[in-house]
This record gives sequence, structure tokens and C-alpha cells, in this order.
Amino acid sequence: MNLTHIVNTALKSFRQDVPDYVASGIVDLSTGMLLAIDTVDHHPREILDVVAAATADLFQGRTIVHIEELWKQHRGTPDTGHYFNEILVNSENLVHLFLRSRTNPDIVAVVICTRQVNVGMLFAQARRVFKELENAR
Repeated sequence: MNLTHIVNTALKSFRQDVPDYVASGIVDLSTGMLLAIDTVDHHPREILDVVAAATADLFQGRTIVHIEELWKQHRGTPDTGHYFNEILVNSENLVHLFLRSRTNPDIVAVVICTRQVNVGMLFAQARRVFKELENAR
């Protein structure tokens, strides 16, 4: 199965399985590219264009990397891997969940829902779909 098919299948599953779904996307942090996106509404292209950059800032921004290094030192954990793997952001009307792949840390799924979402169900369903994506690779 090729990467495009795997990514598109994951986006379709996010849409079907995540409650109060608004949009989802897959970001490749190594290239800074938004590999694919699915939305229930039309969103301005300029907003979609910065999704990958914003995702990279969340996981690879200078301050974030510094915090990860400090926690690793403090806890005495090996300097491999990443400390932050899931980030939840609440905005005025939406909930944004960012999930970093454990098998390929350069891949991040972004799932966006309405504020009415049951956050526990969002995490459960998004993690399940993302695990399927990871296993398909």
C-alpha cells in the first residue's frame, strides 16, 4: 500500500469515527508539508497553508525542544525520542488534537472538532485511527 492511499484512508476514518468532526490532516515535519487534508467545510487556502508550519512549531519549535531536553535531563531519560507526543489546543469554537506518530516521529495527525466534542472520545477514536495508520506503514 502506498503512502497516499494510507493517508487518505486515515483521513476518511477520522471523518467517519471521530465525534463532532470538522477536519483532519497529516503533516510531515521532515519536509514541512501538509500531506493531505479533509474538511467538512470550505476553509481559506491561506489558513490551510500554515497548518503544517504551525504543527512544526508545536512539536519542533526552539522552546519546545529546549523543554524536552530539560525534562530528559531532569528525569535521566535517554536523549532519544521526543517528550511531547500529543497536544490538545482549545480555540474559541474548536478543539484541535495533534498526534505525533510513535513509529515515525516526523508524521503528525491533526484532528479538529467542535467545542462540544467529548474530549475522551476524541482521544480514543483519534488514537485508534492513528494506530491503524501507523500499522499500515
